[in-house]
Amino acid sequence: MLDVKKLLLDVFDPQPGEVVTFVVDLPRADVPDHEGWLARRAMAERWRGEMAEIASEREFDVRPILSFEASGANNADLPAKGRLGDDDVDLLDALKASTLVIAMTEFSATAPLAKIADAEDDFRAASMPGVQERMEGTALAADYSKVAARCKAIYDIMDGAVLCDVLFSTGHRCCFDLRHRTPEMDDGFLPRGKEGDRIINLPSGETFVVPYEGEFEAVPSWTAGTIPVVEDEELVLFHVVANTVVIVEGEGPVAERYAAFFDADPARANIAEVAFGVNDRAEVTGEVLEDEKAGFHWAFGRSDHLGGVVGVEDFESPESVVHQDIVYAEGNPVQVERAVIVHPDGRRIPVIDEAEYKI
Repeated sequence: MLDVKKLLLDVFDPQPGEVVTFVVDLPRADVPDHEGWLARRAMAERWRGEMAEIASEREFDVRPILSFEASGANNADLPAKGRLGDDDVDLLDALKASTLVIAMTEFSATAPLAKIADAEDDFRAASMPGVQERMEGTALAADYSKVAARCKAIYDIMDGAVLCDVLFSTGHRCCFDLRHRTPEMDDGFLPRGKEGDRIINLPSGETFVVPYEGEFEAVPSWTAGTIPVVEDEELVLFHVVANTVVIVEGEGPVAERYAAFFDADPARANIAEVAFGVNDRAEVTGEVLEDEKAGFHWAFGRSDHLGGVVGVEDFESPESVVHQDIVYAEGNPVQVERAVIVHPDGRRIPVIDEAEYKI
């Protein structure tokens, strides 16, 4: 079984004087509780206990659990108020008073945590939406030195590239525009004072980038093609032009649902991420937090928290905000047959070929 204390030391290396806060979200009337969510809150208490033992040795502060009413959507803005133990608090102030936040939530808080990190120099956070105790025996137990090496290898291939050319196992193809962007790594290391991105997922293990979204005048995005999505055994095709899903093709209820979903708020149709998951202990079970670390994935919707330009203000309302990943790892209904990174000088470097990583 996972040595949680060792993981916390290896990933965060907390230092004297730090303020560490574990965060959970709580069910509400229209977002009911369930067994997995309840177990996650218990897991947060257990991990907090392990961190408190480290704190007694290293002389830093571990605060009571910080809780708040669930936002109801991944990467939506957080509510104004929360509870620190038994005390009512301003949620933003309570988060900003921390040097390290570990968010073990039902709904992803990555985007609002990233906004805090942008504003606060001594703030970092691990976002763990949907984390499950069983992951202590899979992706959380990975050798993170090896995970980091794989992330860096793909980063080096993607840095300075102009396209990611992806062929799916269905025969459909999409090219993602990598111009005007710098890839980033979620490699499982988040010490105090880390340079660059100070928000990670845990479990970790991906190199990602937001495709160019066409924000420069007279410079349209090159992201275009057809992306296959299978849900409930129904194949749906997302036809993409200029980094936007413009047509949802399909004849069943899943296609109808996605078409209505994008029509209701066009910002949702933005291609917000393209990424390679490289955690060799990650298993595909339907929980995106772990699934995405197992292989190629892309996302639609909000992107500003990952280095893009589409944020909350671009959606019809804060309740409409979404950042949703679609995963193509082994175990998913669709795979990636080939993914090639194209550079300005014409070099084509395969990351995936014949459905296997080549790094």
